[in-house]
Order: sequence, then structure tokens, then C-alpha cells
Amino acid sequence: MISELKKTIEYKMQRSIDTLKHDLIKIRTGRAHTGLLDHIQVEYYGSMVPVSQVANVTLIDARTIGVQPWEKPMVAKVERAIRDSDIGVNPVNVGEIIRVPMPPLTEERRRELTKIVRHEGEATKIAVRNLRRDANQQLKDAVKDKTISEDDERRAEESIQKLTDHYVAEIDKQLAQKEQELMQI
Repeated sequence: MISELKKTIEYKMQRSIDTLKHDLIKIRTGRAHTGLLDHIQVEYYGSMVPVSQVANVTLIDARTIGVQPWEKPMVAKVERAIRDSDIGVNPVNVGEIIRVPMPPLTEERRRELTKIVRHEGEATKIAVRNLRRDANQQLKDAVKDKTISEDDERRAEESIQKLTDHYVAEIDKQLAQKEQELMQI
């Protein structure tokens, strides 16, 4: 029971880290990368699909993303979807290719993005700590039901605390890396 609980908690904590990484990718650093357009949806024959399913998304240079829809009528729809998105860019239609230039970040905007990154990190730390709390509660319930001993509970709590410390350190590492990217000019 204890090893199964640890595996479950570790899996959920790793999922929290993966979600944080995915969320941090969406926060732009001034450099272009194709992941910025992953969450943008385009209407394609009546259903909403990601841009990457209706177009080829590539990097033209360090500050420009190129989007080439596979069908000519999709150019205007893709351009409108990118313009209406929350990433704050202005796409330029060049015939069959849409160029998405990344404007340089101002110092003020960099500081705002750093606050957003810290907030995301704190939310992930809270999620990890909540997982620890839930696991510890399950251990206490198991002791009450006499399915494990108090010594086993104490050892399991210590190993869960080590897991929590490991994942909180991983979160701090991810945040520091993203903040460094943001503050680079």
C-alpha cells in the first residue's frame, strides 16, 4: 500500500512539473519558437483545431515564426486566429506564408512576465504540497484502520517529504531558468 501510494504521489508531482513546463513555454521571451502557437485554435471545416494541424509552423529566423497553411483559403483564418490570440503579436500575410515577428520586450514587460512566472511556480508548489498533505492524510487513515504501523507511517511520511523537497527544488530550477531567459536582452 505504501509503495503504491508513493508511486501515485510521485507520478502526480511529475505531472505538476510537466504542466508548469508547458505553461512556461507559453510565456514568450522575445525569441521566436514554434511552441508559442501551439494553443491557438483555428476553425477548420466547422471544428476548432490547433494551427499546427492546418499549417506548417517553422522558424524563419531568431525573431520570426513562419506559418504556411496547407490550403490557400486557410491563410486568412490562420492570420486572424494568431492576431486575435493572447500572445500579443501582429502577423503579416506575405502571399501563402504568414510571418509572425516577435517584438522585443520592454523592461517593464519583462518584469511583468517575471511576476507571472513566479505566480505559476507558486501555484505548482501549492499543488505539490497539497499532494503531500493528501498522502499524509491517507497514511494517518491507514494507521487508524490498523493496516500499517506507526513506524511505517513515519518512514513513509519522511520519504514523501523527500519527494516533495525534490520536486519543489525542480520547480525553483525551472523558474530560475525561465526568469533568466526573460531578463536576457
